[in-house]
Order: sequence, then structure tokens, then C-alpha cells
Amino acid sequence: MTCYFKNSRMKELLVEIEVEPTKENIKAVDEILHEMLSVDYPNCAATWKMLRKKLKYDAKGFTERLKEAVHGRL
Repeated sequence: MTCYFKNSRMKELLVEIEVEPTKENIKAVDEILHEMLSVDYPNCAATWKMLRKKLKYDAKGFTERLKEAVHGRL
């Protein structure tokens, strides 16, 4: 579940979306990312690949959408 959460870019993303990296929060963010990226859960390699693409081409927009989704669920 959390393979890509150890990456420094993912840690930065958690700070940007104002989420404390607790076990529960990371699980919720992971599920939301899978939903947003249309990747079957728990395929973390595919999720990380898609996430990197989204952040490369639309970092600001994707980050804002993720923040809204996460704060709506937490």
C-alpha cells in the first residue's frame, strides 16, 4: 500500500495538501489516489507511475484536486 509514500516527492505532496502522514491518513490518500488515477487497488507501481505523470504535466491542478478530495474524506 505505501511503497511510494517513502519517496521524497510524495512526502512533499503530503505537505502541500496539508496532510499529516499518519497510518490512517496515508491509507486514505492511497485509496483516493487510486480512485483519481483509475488504477486498481492496491497496484502501487502503476499508481506511482501515473502520479508522476500527473505531477509532471499538471502539478498545481492535480495537487488542488487531491487536496479537496482528501480533506473532503478525512
